[in-house]
Amino acid sequence: MITGKMKNILVLAPHTDDGELGAGGSISYFLEQKAKVYYAAFSTAKDSVPKGMPGDILKTEVRKATSHLGIDERNLIIYDYQVRKLNYSRQEILEDLIKLRNKIHFDLVLMPSLNDIHQDHITVSQEGLRAFKTTSILGYELIWNNLTFNTTCFIRLDERHIDNKISALKNYQSQKGRDYVSADFIRSLARARGVQIGAEFAEAFEVIRWVI
Repeated sequence: MITGKMKNILVLAPHTDDGELGAGGSISYFLEQKAKVYYAAFSTAKDSVPKGMPGDILKTEVRKATSHLGIDERNLIIYDYQVRKLNYSRQEILEDLIKLRNKIHFDLVLMPSLNDIHQDHITVSQEGLRAFKTTSILGYELIWNNLTFNTTCFIRLDERHIDNKISALKNYQSQKGRDYVSADFIRSLARARGVQIGAEFAEAFEVIRWVI
């Protein structure tokens, strides 16, 4: 099984919750397979927090959500870049990624699709590709931001993985009410991707780089 060779996996999340939304089921699956999963969030979106909530609420929520999935708190890295302005900090983000690459050998990197039109997402993806161009990279699906998306890789999942993803995302109370965080949407998309490969559930990815 190829996942048995994936010892260290890095999830790049432009904002807290992006990694869970795009790959939460797969993160749950990889952890079940005894892989070490590291999660790097680049912005806690202080400027986008709903009125009346603490400015650092997303920092608290990402800790709870990733812990729920099973990610060791020591493997959670939170940066403090300004939301919607990551493109102004390209070089600093690239340097942070290179530091991570030099510290830990990663077998797989999960990041937003290169066809994601959100300015922060595409910045992290482009700099992620620069930093990890010698590593296997999969682009995860955030369909509300994807201009196009090539479903060239699927990870077959069981219902417990999707349930774990949904439960983890419930920790983001600050994002409550967004359509794409709803359990119905998450389950429906996972079912649709499962149908494509003859499974009950799956998450789809774009193959950006595959190194064997």
